Amino acid sequence: PECVFKTIVMRTDTKEICVFCQSATAEINLKKARAITGCKEINPVKTEELLGITGYIRGGCTPIGMKRKFRTFIDETILLCNTVCISGGQRGVQITLRPDDLIKITDAVVTDLVL
Repeated sequence: PECVFKTIVMRTDTKEICVFCQSATAEINLKKARAITGCKEINPVKTEELLGITGYIRGGCTPIGMKRKFRTFIDETILLCNTVCISGGQRGVQITLRPDDLIKITDAVVTDLVL
């Protein structure tokens, strides 16, 4: 379960959309998310906005292939996994890949994001 990574899409106080990936067993630390994005406030995008922003529905959101390229941050625990599972763009569909490949594909910043 530690190597299953979920995708959370958030909006900053400046209206920037940012993407966060973390282990499904962890909870994102909003203070750390604010610090890494350099904003004062950050909140998850509303479920009804997710499809229009990313092209994906809740439960099927993946950091790969969104409508636009957003700044992406992945929790550093990804480096402890040989492979990771992420959503495949639809509910119930998973993609398994190496952490380095996910980081490269998404041009992500690897950082400490969780509580």
